[in-house]
Amino acid sequence: MKRDRSIRNLSSDSCFTIHINNTQFNNGTTYQFKSFIMQGSPFQGFEFEAYMAMKAKKINKMLDEAIPLRHPLKLNEAMRYSLLAGGKRVRPILCIASCELVGGDESLAMPIACAIEMIHTASLIHDDLPCMDNDDLRRGKPTNHKVFGESTAFLAGDAFPSFAFEHIACNTNNVSPDRLVRIFAELSSVIGSKGLVAGQFVDIESEGKAVSLKELEYIHVHKTAKLLEACVVCGVIIGGGNDNDIEKVRIYARFIGLLFQVVDDILDVTKSSVELGKTAGKDLVSNKATYPKVMGIDEAKNFAYHLMNQVVQQLACFDTAKAAPLYHLAYCIANRQN
Repeated sequence: MKRDRSIRNLSSDSCFTIHINNTQFNNGTTYQFKSFIMQGSPFQGFEFEAYMAMKAKKINKMLDEAIPLRHPLKLNEAMRYSLLAGGKRVRPILCIASCELVGGDESLAMPIACAIEMIHTASLIHDDLPCMDNDDLRRGKPTNHKVFGESTAFLAGDAFPSFAFEHIACNTNNVSPDRLVRIFAELSSVIGSKGLVAGQFVDIESEGKAVSLKELEYIHVHKTAKLLEACVVCGVIIGGGNDNDIEKVRIYARFIGLLFQVVDDILDVTKSSVELGKTAGKDLVSNKATYPKVMGIDEAKNFAYHLMNQVVQQLACFDTAKAAPLYHLAYCIANRQN
């Protein structure tokens, strides 16, 4: 028996919908469920690892310079500890790649890209706190509150969002005021009760309860996808893109946000803590709603494949060479092992 499920996209007011059955997506098109592979892709040949390494090196340098060790020393040490803890820098690179997608230059997007990484870091520090997800490990290292104490970790997380906006305002050049206002509006909506905070709140409130796929979607659209949307939307805005470009990349980011969470949930029940660099199986212990729990692990894997299929469709209208980083980033998310 087929189970009809609905995943909504775009803004919260959008009517764009994917109907998810066991075998049918979109307008009844039937797919064979397989692992997503690169073979035959128009994006083959792009030196993705070199691109990521080059962008990450520049981003890390800018982040290191953005928060020097200054008074109060312990607070800034705590901020730097989490901000410079490593990671692939997927979110800032998404911002830069989206700017380049519409013909913009990396230098235009760099301040916003770094600000987004600061906002993301704040969310990680707060998520790890004992009153939230209560995690001891993050990227293979002790979490912020384990090193600096809960009060310092809480304040370090609090400091990032306002500093992120200051960083954009003080370091962005040659961008019209109306585009900057749109960027500020996009980012501010992501941070608060319409975005990350809403997703985290509903996630905590849902622990130990039966959660529908629609409710699970709400959690992860707000906890994960919203910030990814801000990355690409802000990149396109700063790069001079039009409203159609913004709509396309917003859909793309919504898909990769859900894709990220589906894969994350699958890894949580199939990998060890050593392999993940964080505590494995924690969602199961805390009785959290996950895609494998709600859909079953096989159908969750199938869902990840079809989300990736939709990502490719969203990029089809852009120049292939310029869209290659966005495609490969999605492919990396779909096939990651930690």
